[in-house]
Amino acid sequence: DSPNKYLFYISKNSQNFRYKKCKDFIILHCIILLLISKIFEMKNLFYMLAIALFVGSCNDSKKNETASAEKTVQEATSQYFGNKIDDIGTLSSMEIQETYKSLKPGDSVAVKFKSEVNSVCQSKGCWMRMDMGEEEAMVKFKDYGFFMPKDIAGREVIVDGFAFIEEVSVEDQRHFAEDAGKSLDEIAAITEPKRTLSFTSSGVLIPEIQ
Repeated sequence: DSPNKYLFYISKNSQNFRYKKCKDFIILHCIILLLISKIFEMKNLFYMLAIALFVGSCNDSKKNETASAEKTVQEATSQYFGNKIDDIGTLSSMEIQETYKSLKPGDSVAVKFKSEVNSVCQSKGCWMRMDMGEEEAMVKFKDYGFFMPKDIAGREVIVDGFAFIEEVSVEDQRHFAEDAGKSLDEIAAITEPKRTLSFTSSGVLIPEIQ
């Protein structure tokens, strides 16, 4: 074993080591570059998601603002009396007529309906008659807690409360006729009790005119 042979062996191993070290470094460098690119891709994806969420939230906010503004305008142009009510679950004029047909004296049912106003008390606005086809419903207001405008005859309104059947005395009929501005002859012609479609309302909504 000569010294030269030993030195050749060391030199060869050193070259292999440097080659392996260089190869490992290149692989490591590639891995790092790949990780960096992935980080940037994720970062870009994050930015894109953030922008999409921001734009979506802006659109939702605008929609909510528009809906809120429309509701505010509607509330501003609608009129409320007594409890503030809405039109959800409102029966039509035909539906409330069918409801009244199913009632007998002593019955009472909680209901909300929409119909045209035929007349209003011209003294204080303390009652109104609403169209029921061939009949009318006499609507009074709970505990006389509110009154209606006297000029709403012909308007459709929504009333919420209790529907029932009652027999109105001659005296009460004449009183209502007087409040409605009937002539003395018309008042005197009332001589018999009358079966009446009655309604006690806790809230009235006069919708905006479309």
